[in-house]
Amino acid sequence: MSLAQQVFDAGVVGDGGAGFPTYKKLVTGPELLIIDAAECEPLLGSDKYLMRSSPADVVAGIEAVAAACQIPRAVIGIKAHYAREIAALEAAATRASLPIAFHRLDSFYPAGDEQILIFEVTGRTVPPGGLPADVGVLNMNVTTTANVARATRGEPVTRRYVTVTGAVAAPTIVDAPVGTTAADLIAAAGGVTTPEYVIVRGGPMMGKHHAAREAATLGYGKADGGLIVLSASHPLVQFMAKPVDRVLAETQSMCIQCRACTDLCPRYLIGHQLRPHRVMRAMQNGADEALADALLCCECGICELYACPMGLSPRQMNVLVKAQLRAAGASIADRSVHTGQTAERAYRRLPQSRLIERLGLTAYPTTIESLVRLDPETVRLPTRHGVGVAGRPCVAAGDQVSVGQVVAEVSPGEMGALVHASLTGRVTDVAPDHITIRREGGR
Repeated sequence: MSLAQQVFDAGVVGDGGAGFPTYKKLVTGPELLIIDAAECEPLLGSDKYLMRSSPADVVAGIEAVAAACQIPRAVIGIKAHYAREIAALEAAATRASLPIAFHRLDSFYPAGDEQILIFEVTGRTVPPGGLPADVGVLNMNVTTTANVARATRGEPVTRRYVTVTGAVAAPTIVDAPVGTTAADLIAAAGGVTTPEYVIVRGGPMMGKHHAAREAATLGYGKADGGLIVLSASHPLVQFMAKPVDRVLAETQSMCIQCRACTDLCPRYLIGHQLRPHRVMRAMQNGADEALADALLCCECGICELYACPMGLSPRQMNVLVKAQLRAAGASIADRSVHTGQTAERAYRRLPQSRLIERLGLTAYPTTIESLVRLDPETVRLPTRHGVGVAGRPCVAAGDQVSVGQVVAEVSPGEMGALVHASLTGRVTDVAPDHITIRREGGR
C-alpha cells in the first residue's frame, strides 16, 4: 500500500492550523522536505511537547515521506532556543541513522508560516498564489509528520495535544481525543480564573474568538492545537469584538497612510505585492485597482495587532475585500516576486517576546511542561478539519462505534479527510458539521 493511501486511511491533516489533507501533498518532484517545528503562535506549546516526548515518530515520519516522495534532503526548521527539542530530535535521527539538517531560527512571528519558513530556509519566495512545490519544497508540520509515522502503523488520527492556557488555574498540555469540547479541556486545566471570559480557539494572533456559552458544544478538531481563556475585558478581546461596520467607519475616517502595516507585513517582506495601506486607502477613496492586494493576505494579524499606530484593522479590511473579490470570481493576477522588498526584512521581523508584551499576555507561560491525559464522557467530532470538504457522516444516532472506526467519509481524490471515532461508545447526534459520541456507560 502506498504511503498516500495509508495517510488517507488514517485521516491525517496539516496540524499547523490549515488542516490541509496530507495525502494530497505526497507526490514526487520536490527536492527538499522542510519540517515546520517553529510553533508559530505565541503561548502555544503542543508541538514542542510532541518533539520532546515522541521524537522517534517525527523522525520516522520524515523517513517515510522522503522515501515515498523521493526527496533527497530533509531540514527541520526550528527556533534556536528550543534546545531540548533539538537534542531529542538529533538523538532520534542518530538512532535511525537518518541524515537530517536543522535550520535554527530566531524567535520571531510568524516564523512558522509556511512561506516565511521556506524563505528562511532556502532564500526562495513562493510566488503569489503559488505552492511550495513551485520552489522545489514539500513543507509539513512536525505533528503532521508524527501522524504520518503512525499512519504507517495503521493508527488513525483520534487524539491530539492541545495547549490550554490563559486565565485557567493550571495551564497545561492536554492529550485529548479529537472532538473534546472546550468545556472539558478547560476543566482539565483546573477551570477558569475569571468570571466572564472568551475562548480563543488557536493562538492569540489568528485564533477565532468564541463566547463562554459555546464551551460545551465547541468540539476541537484535528488541526486545533490551542485554547486560550481570556477575560472578557482583555484588550485583545475588546479589539476583536468590534463590529464590521465600526471597523469600516474607522478605516474610512482615521487611516493616516503611514505605511507601517505594509512595512511590517511578512508577505510584503518576502516579495509579494501585498500593501495593506493601499487597501485601506482604497476603502477611503474607492480606488478599486488597489483592492486586489488583499488576495495575498495570510491574515497573520501583525498589521492590526502590532503595526497600526491608530489601532485600525487592516487585516479585517483584507478579509472583507478578499471575500468580495472571490465571490466575484477574482484571482491573483500578479504572480511576480519583487525581490527588492526583502532588503529590510532582517530589521523588520517581529520578536516573539515583544509581540507577547504588546498583546498583554506576559502573565501567561511561554513554556508548559505538564501533560494531562483526558478521556471525556462525550466528544463532538467536527466533520471538517480545515480546508476542503467536510466528511459525510456514515453512522446514525444510536449506532455503537469503536475508537478508530470511520464515522464520516470522503472519497479518494477529494480535498478532505476521513473522520474516525475518538472514543468507544454510542452515537447520540449526527449533523452535517458534527457527530456526537457518548462513552457507553457514561453519565
